[in-house]
Amino acid sequence: MSHIFDWLLSQYDGAETYLIVLESIAVVFGFLSVWYSKQDNLLVFPTGIISTGIFVYILNIFGLLGDMLINAYYFSMSIYGWYMWTRKVDDTHFIPIKRINAKEKKQSVFLFIGAIVFVGLVYTYFEKWNDWTAYVDTFTTALFFIGMWLMAKKKLENWIYWIIADIISIPLYFYKGLGITALQYILFTIVAIYGYKAWKKELNKPKKTLLE
Repeated sequence: MSHIFDWLLSQYDGAETYLIVLESIAVVFGFLSVWYSKQDNLLVFPTGIISTGIFVYILNIFGLLGDMLINAYYFSMSIYGWYMWTRKVDDTHFIPIKRINAKEKKQSVFLFIGAIVFVGLVYTYFEKWNDWTAYVDTFTTALFFIGMWLMAKKKLENWIYWIIADIISIPLYFYKGLGITALQYILFTIVAIYGYKAWKKELNKPKKTLLE
């Protein structure tokens, strides 16, 4: 176990202390965001905004454009999701968790293709196709785009996209030298599995409060 811990710390040799602190804070708020999402709690969005805002800054410094773009997208979608979740179906109930419909399935396909094209163009412009991770980044970014969009719309299937992309991201972040973030994605995967189960039990049940 100590060897794993030493290896994890070795990934931060030469890194500035403030960046390590910021990454740790972002990880904590990122985990809280996923946890609140599992609970169907509105706090998923303010905690997510803090986490993604910090990650945009860190990833920009590391030059990880794909990861930076997805976190910038999370940031904006958190604002959109905050708005969507507070819409009501009547005077006392907020919108319920639902399954994705046929129209949204088609939209997901277009969003996936659009995300791949967009990230691909950005990588091409900044000449970032210099490592195999760039291609994996493009794929996971597209998955995360769909997952965040569906979560903002309170669709059960958002968890499936999170789980797949989280599992791929774990070894990817270890390889990139962001060990703390990789550990975060291990926790994300676990919570996402439980999140899917929890949301499935609450399908089509409007809530009276969003903070419990």
